[in-house]
Amino acid sequence: MDIEPTVLIAYAIIWTVFYFFLSNYIAELSRKKWTNWVVSDESDDVLMEALSVVINEIEDRFHDKLEHFQSSFFGSLGAASKKLDDATGQTTIKALTKDNPVMGFLAEYMMKRGGLGQLVGQNSQNTPPKQSQNSSKLGLK
Repeated sequence: MDIEPTVLIAYAIIWTVFYFFLSNYIAELSRKKWTNWVVSDESDDVLMEALSVVINEIEDRFHDKLEHFQSSFFGSLGAASKKLDDATGQTTIKALTKDNPVMGFLAEYMMKRGGLGQLVGQNSQNTPPKQSQNSSKLGLK
């Protein structure tokens, strides 16, 4: 049985066209079926179950990053507050008045109300720098 080349080419063209339309038809049916399933209520449960692992991982990472931010933020805020207290002398005044709560209250009130916190900070800036003591060792200061 001999097949002529023109007949063979005609069969190839017919099968190619048939396969192209068949595959497009199957793809269109598949797309319609998929979109109908996605719109249905059944898909919500299946998708949430499939994505629950990803959602839990995102929540865990977000929680860890939030805890890290909180600890670094409040730690730096506390350190800045301590530096401010040290710079204005409030730490010293609080330490001196810790045994007497009334004096502590009055000192704090005066610092806030009378602007003494600013004066204490200015006085510490106006104090002369400490002079280095001369050492008898090889003329070093």
